[in-house]
Amino acid sequence: MQPAIEAEVMEAIIRDGVPLIGAFGVTVTALGAGTATLLMPCREDFVRPGGTITGPALFGLADVALYAAVLSRVGRVELAVTTSMAINFLRRPALVPVVAEARLLKLGKRLAYGEVLLFSQGEPEPVAHATGTYSIPPRPSVNATGEAV
Repeated sequence: MQPAIEAEVMEAIIRDGVPLIGAFGVTVTALGAGTATLLMPCREDFVRPGGTITGPALFGLADVALYAAVLSRVGRVELAVTTSMAINFLRRPALVPVVAEARLLKLGKRLAYGEVLLFSQGEPEPVAHATGTYSIPPRPSVNATGEAV
């Protein structure tokens, strides 16, 4: 199954529709039907005391990675929104780019549920694990000619 949206389109949605995370320089490196891999560069303003990447940057990356996985199945439905998300920080991330690997576990008509693993680039063990639910707005009904009813 092909993704319902292209990686370049998803990057534009992140940049324009989620400008805080878009300003992080996040790129979509792979997009499948229900999966997304994103890369966030390591920047000086992401470093917190103790020489590690700040949790809010990691959380934002996880959230937008799951958003990409949702849109990869439902298409350009930009009003799909996070209804809940939890993250567990597993180990201290290195000061290198962070890779997010998101996958949908369940997709219904109104809700999507998935998980995201975050990795320090080049490392096999995850630095964080997140799970989340997205609300998908109802699609308008259409008649046989494709007009909204």
